[in-house]
Amino acid sequence: MKLATWNVNGMKARLEFMRLWLADRAPDVVGLQELKLTDDSFPHDAFAELGYRALTHGQKSWNGVAVLSRLPMEAVQVGLPGQEAFGSRLLTVRIDDGSADGLQFTTVYCPNGKTLEHADYPAKLAWFDSLAEHLETALEPSSILCGDFNIVPDPLDSWMGTDGEGRLFHTAAERARLSRINDLGLADLFRHRNPDTQAFSWWDYRGGAFHRKQGLRIDLVLGTADLAARVTEAGTDRDYRKKQEGLTASDHAPVIVELDG
Repeated sequence: MKLATWNVNGMKARLEFMRLWLADRAPDVVGLQELKLTDDSFPHDAFAELGYRALTHGQKSWNGVAVLSRLPMEAVQVGLPGQEAFGSRLLTVRIDDGSADGLQFTTVYCPNGKTLEHADYPAKLAWFDSLAEHLETALEPSSILCGDFNIVPDPLDSWMGTDGEGRLFHTAAERARLSRINDLGLADLFRHRNPDTQAFSWWDYRGGAFHRKQGLRIDLVLGTADLAARVTEAGTDRDYRKKQEGLTASDHAPVIVELDG
């Protein structure tokens, strides 16, 4: 089974680019973030032509998450309880993967925080606290939590290395929130497979950051122990951070995890 997460940075701007990627990589399930459109504007037919059904939690002009699946699925949770004011940022579905209980699959678009001085920064921390509290009771034995976390897990995951410590995305407070989620029984599947590899999933459009290798790994696929044991490959799809057939990529690259079975 091939799973993926991707912040597409605007569905309307990225639709044809996404269709190229889906036809090329053929993932089974994809968590999407930053749709920037409402549910009634989602291009279901375009994905159905490629064999995908979509469930969505959209929002006009901002945020928005969705799951694409070639396998049967049903919605379980739409939105993070208690954090509705922060927008459409969480969607959980149950995938019929042939197992007895199915696969719980959650996509999240976590708040950015803007700056350490901005009111959105403590609100970001509170959002993560709410996410952890929700997962304490909602997480199932076979679960994936994926998305744009807007947190750099470790200095290895930043082009700045230890020089980034204390900056937004690199703070101890943010990392403590991510650790609290991991402590619920979730492993970072990329790092599980690649313990010492430096790889990034986001590069600023400005200043030639992609070509200068000035990126951050903030797009994660977390999974329960049973899924971590099944990982055969995990990586960032850097080719799809580049232009394809004249189409402009998102500033995020897809992250793909392959499981045996």
